[in-house]
Amino acid sequence: MTRLLAALAVVVLGVFLSGCNSKPAPFNAVDITGITGYGNDFRLVDHNGKPRTMADFHGKVVAIFFGFTFCPDVCPTTMSEMRSVMKSLGPQSEKLQVLFVTVDPARDTQELLAKYVPAFHPSFLGLRGDAEATAKVTRDFKIVARTVPGKTPDSYTVDHTAGTLIFDRQGRLRLMAPYGMDAEKLAADIKRLM
Repeated sequence: MTRLLAALAVVVLGVFLSGCNSKPAPFNAVDITGITGYGNDFRLVDHNGKPRTMADFHGKVVAIFFGFTFCPDVCPTTMSEMRSVMKSLGPQSEKLQVLFVTVDPARDTQELLAKYVPAFHPSFLGLRGDAEATAKVTRDFKIVARTVPGKTPDSYTVDHTAGTLIFDRQGRLRLMAPYGMDAEKLAADIKRLM
């Protein structure tokens, strides 16, 4: 009987201790924590004309999406999903900054970004640079952006990376949210980073 009680005590203790060492549930988005080679800063201008760097958003979770205002589907869908994330976060949404970086600075003027981006949520910021700054930021952040000619010179489109990069409150790249990810799942990931 003593051996049986001792064995039972060891099993119970083992179960208890294994619970202490359990890892947190994985993120819903792709966890890229610690992967090197991605950019962690930029020098662009927001849709209000203010120069911006990543340091401006220290203390907030930052979601960066690269796109363009003439995009027919991926960009407005992603921006709408980010609006849903903000709604899901409620008062905690103040701890999230969504940034829309244009990959089409020739057409996406400051004025156009000022109309387009806040239409999804008033706290969202559109960022742009000249052709050289855009090439640098897309290269630094490993974003593919390729112009596809249209029927006229101004009707081109831009094929681009459709994921959203998520940085934690210390400015470290943590997640890549794929296009079409459920807003509730993404909101849950962002809450974990807060």
